[in-house]
Amino acid sequence: MKASLSRIACLLILLPALAKAATLEQVRASKTLTLGYLPDFAPFSAQDGDKASGYAIDLCLKVAEQVKVTLALPDLQVRFQPVALADGIAAVSSGQVNLLCTPTVASLERRKQVSFSVPVYTAGVTAVVRQDAPGDLLNVLNGKQAHSGPTWRATVNRGLANQTFAVVAGGVTEQWVRQQLQMLGVIATVVAVKNNDAGLEAVVQGKADAFFSERMLLKNLLARHAEAGDLMLVERIYEYSPVSMVVPRGDEDFRLLVDSVISGMYRSGEIEQAYGVYLGGTSEAARQLFKLYAAPL
Repeated sequence: MKASLSRIACLLILLPALAKAATLEQVRASKTLTLGYLPDFAPFSAQDGDKASGYAIDLCLKVAEQVKVTLALPDLQVRFQPVALADGIAAVSSGQVNLLCTPTVASLERRKQVSFSVPVYTAGVTAVVRQDAPGDLLNVLNGKQAHSGPTWRATVNRGLANQTFAVVAGGVTEQWVRQQLQMLGVIATVVAVKNNDAGLEAVVQGKADAFFSERMLLKNLLARHAEAGDLMLVERIYEYSPVSMVVPRGDEDFRLLVDSVISGMYRSGEIEQAYGVYLGGTSEAARQLFKLYAAPL
C-alpha cells in the first residue's frame, strides 16, 4: 500500500512537467499555436493593429509553418499573444504561450524555468545621450579617461558625479548597468523605466544623462522619434550576447523543431534576407556567426 501511494505521489509531482513537455500534443489537441511577443520591441517584434510584425515575428511564422506540416494541420490557428517584458518567461513556463518569439538572453537564472532555441541574433548594449552631453561623460562612456591634464582626486572618473542612467526595468541590461558602474568609473544613480520609449524620453527631457539598451532597438527609436534629433548613440558597444527564442523547459521535441527551422533559415539565406528587411543588412562578421549558430545536420 505504501509503495502504491509513493508511486502515485511521484506521478502527481511529475504531472506538471509532463504536461508542459507535450507542446506539440497540446497544439494538436487545441488546433492552436500561441506565439508570445513583446509589443514594443521593434524592429524585433511590435504590435501592428491586431497583428504582430518584426524580425522575430517572421522567424516565428516559419516555425508555425513547420508545425502545420509536422502535425498535418493545414488549418492550424496561429495566435500572437502580446506579453510584458517582466512576464515573458513566466508566460512560456506556465504554458500561456507555446513560444516566446522576441529574442531573449539565455541567462542561467532564466534556464531554471525555460529553455532556449539556437541564437537568432547577437545583441549589443550601448547608450543614447544628448548631442550636447558633457565631453567628460562622453569620454567615460566611450572607454576613455574623463579628464586630461593633472589628475587630482576630484578629477578622476569617479569625480564625474551626479549622473543618472536609465534602463528598462526587469531586463538584463538593468543588471549589467548596475554591475558595471564601478568599471565605468562613474558615480551614478540608476533609474528603471517601463520601456524603451520612456527611456528615450527621459534623456530628451534631461531626467537621465544616458539610456542604456540594445543597439538596434535604440537605432529604431531614434529613427521613429522626431525629438530624437537632439540625441545620439554612443560609439562604444559594451557587451555582446547571443539571444534566442524561448521554449518550454524539458520539451526536446518542440525545441528540436524550432532549432531545425532556424538552422534551416541560416543555411538557406532566409535569415540574411530578414536582416535586410528589419535590421539594416548583414556584415561579414554576422554571416560568420550565422554559420556558428546553425545547428549541424
